Parts: sequence; C-alpha cells; structure tokens
Amino acid sequence: MTPQAEAVIELFRATGAYLQGHFRLTSGLHSAEYLQSALVLQHPVAAEKLGRMLAEEMRKIAGEKIGLVVSPALGGLIIGHEVARALGTRFIFMERDATTGKMTLRRGFTANPGEAAVVIEDVITTGGSTRDVIDVLQPDGVRVLAAGSIIDRSGGLADVSVPRVALATLRVAAHYPEQCPMCNLGIPAIKPGSRPV
Repeated sequence: MTPQAEAVIELFRATGAYLQGHFRLTSGLHSAEYLQSALVLQHPVAAEKLGRMLAEEMRKIAGEKIGLVVSPALGGLIIGHEVARALGTRFIFMERDATTGKMTLRRGFTANPGEAAVVIEDVITTGGSTRDVIDVLQPDGVRVLAAGSIIDRSGGLADVSVPRVALATLRVAAHYPEQCPMCNLGIPAIKPGSRPV
C-alpha cells in the first residue's frame, strides 16, 4: 500500500469510518467491513484534503482539461463537490428515479455534448453506480474521460468502462447473501448506507 493510501485508510480509522460487523452493501453483497465515508467527509478539512488529492489523480489520468464533475447521489455528493472545487470546474449529481431505479439528471442539471467529464464517488465496490452515471452521460455525447473514488473495495477489479483511479485500493471480502458466512451463522446484517437494498 502506498503512503498516500495508508494515510487515507488511517483517516477512515481515526474518524470511526472503518466499521467492522455484518453489513448489507448497496450492491446487495454482504461484508464484514464497511467504509462509512460520511463520517470522514463530515469534517470539511478532511473533505477538502481528499478532494484535492483525488483531483490531482484525476488530472493525471484524464489527459486533458476536465470541464465537469458528476457524482451519483448520495455518497458521491461531498467528495464530487470537493474534487470540482479543486479542479475549478462545475459539479452536478445524478439521483436514482424512485420508480425505475435508473440514474437521472434532475434539478435543472444538464451535461452538454462534447463536454469532458469525470465521475467521482466515495467508495466503489462493484462500480455499478459509476457505470450507471456513465451510461446516462455517454449517449448524450458527454466525453467521460475517467472515474475516481476515495476507496476502491474491489481490489482494482471493478470495471466501469473508463480509466479509473482510487486514493486507496483494498481487497475486502464481499459475499452474495446465500454464500455469506455471517448469514450462515445467523448474524443479522445491517444496512448502514444511504440507499435501501
């Protein structure tokens, strides 16, 4: 693990954001570890620092000037805004439609054909939310240059169809509910994130 990644993980531990237990993730998978980014990002100094660090990584892999930062709500809101601030660019977010479950631009937000964008979120496990955002942007002609997150729980395996970077990459075991050892032991799972599974 790089010194930068170690510092990010230590920040999660110091703020009580690296949780141990039995968790039902947004992806539907179960895990004994959960990274509750909100507990880190509630501190403006930490959020700004992580945003600057992630903006620097995005500049490296984007290959050109980034004109737009887009995040999935809810987890990506604060870090996406901080990355946009560090890049000196515009920030918008997408929300899931309550009926269809699909990501959508609301609140008057627009993304323009030809605009160079990056997608930012807090934690990636499968990459599903990032892919969902990209799938909305690309058909409208937005050029999605890259994606980024504070934490990558997939060990670098999540494929979001564009180059991707994380400040810290972990390989955290995650199980389908029917294969979950904690479920097999009768330990109840909790859902600590922002979206019901």
